[in-house]
Amino acid sequence: MALIPSSFQPGLPANGSLWRTVALILLLSGLVSGLIGVMSHLFEQVDRRSEEARRLARKNRRGER
Repeated sequence: MALIPSSFQPGLPANGSLWRTVALILLLSGLVSGLIGVMSHLFEQVDRRSEEARRLARKNRRGER
């Protein structure tokens, strides 16, 4: 809706700019939500791998003594 002027959309209500604004807000909130989900997953993966590396290093140090 936001890419086409309201004059080309005969079924659009009189407050078409409100509908376009709501659609834009929903789109942006969905994108931000997806970005937050991806970033949190990446940080969890980094934490998990660093903990595994720490555990392996500790195990190797104990085995050398």
